[in-house]
Amino acid sequence: MNRSPQAGPAGRRAGTPGARRLRRLSLGTPALAAVACGVLVAACAGSGGAGTGHAAGPSSPATSSPATGSASPRPSPPVRLPVGKLSSYGVAEQSLTIVNRSHPRLGPRVIATVVRYPVIPAAAASGRLARGLFPLVVFAPGYRQCDRSYRFLLHEWASAGYVVAAVEFPRTNCHVSAPDESDLVNQPGDVSSVIRQLVAVSGRPHGPLAGLVNPAEIGVAGHSDGGDTVAAIAANTCCRDHRVAAAVVLSGAEWAPMPGRYFARPAPPMLFVQGTDDAWNPPEASMQLYRADTVGPRYYLDLFGANHFTPYEGSGAPEPIVARVTIDFLNRYLAGQRPAAAAMRRAGQVTGVATLATGGHLPRRNGD
Repeated sequence: MNRSPQAGPAGRRAGTPGARRLRRLSLGTPALAAVACGVLVAACAGSGGAGTGHAAGPSSPATSSPATGSASPRPSPPVRLPVGKLSSYGVAEQSLTIVNRSHPRLGPRVIATVVRYPVIPAAAASGRLARGLFPLVVFAPGYRQCDRSYRFLLHEWASAGYVVAAVEFPRTNCHVSAPDESDLVNQPGDVSSVIRQLVAVSGRPHGPLAGLVNPAEIGVAGHSDGGDTVAAIAANTCCRDHRVAAAVVLSGAEWAPMPGRYFARPAPPMLFVQGTDDAWNPPEASMQLYRADTVGPRYYLDLFGANHFTPYEGSGAPEPIVARVTIDFLNRYLAGQRPAAAAMRRAGQVTGVATLATGGHLPRRNGD
């Protein structure tokens, strides 16, 4: 299905190339080969939002010897930080270059990745923090798109207490002069590689991301071809990553060339978001995914009159609804907050703008 008149016969969609890239450390091939884990930490951009504090990861207070003859004080338990409330944290950015070497026939696949993460407030950073503070969401952009196109939505997720890693796929990102959409079949492997290596980076004792990622709370999200990518990771036997506990598919579809079968096995909870006036990803494509899962928790956010890009790129309507519903979904199925399900239903019901369906039921449109 050719969904993008700008992409030509080989492509479904095209968008405006992303804005400036974050500065990255420039290293040659020998330097890349010298990094056993495949991760090169590059530049760290400034923080945003109103929060204060440092982003150097959990710290431990200094200890002193107890007075002679006195009992040693019992250490206090490590502190966990809240997750789930929009604008709770300032947001910092870290640029990484991740190399996926999992498929020798493809050679090394260099994946530029921008990680947005909550800035730990100074008052909390001075104490003994737990490790694995925040859930991780890996985001897959659409065809010929880059992370900056989605910066408002990704910033909002991070401000609510999520580590958000946006990837730039090696053959379909906004900087590639001759993108190859057929490479989409290899993109689920790139996302899985990013998950694995970010968990490893978080497990290190030092660094901006040290201790931030909870390896038991991993989600994926994606838009357009990126939505197709994460749908395969969550629901296709070809690419299922069992570390993924929740998936958000923004204007996505079943990608026909993808090997394997969709929903042949249980999938994690999934949220599908779709505009009714999306000409490049027809609503029936998202509906097919939503209705194919007859077992797991699944939701369908119907956006009246919305097109292919506006709900996810930029901060205008209906993006705030998408931000609120997706955060509530992640709160429920990654952070384990049961009341978030009711909050998601309330946020997804906006008269004349949006409606939220669940359990395979069809969305109620105006006048229904």
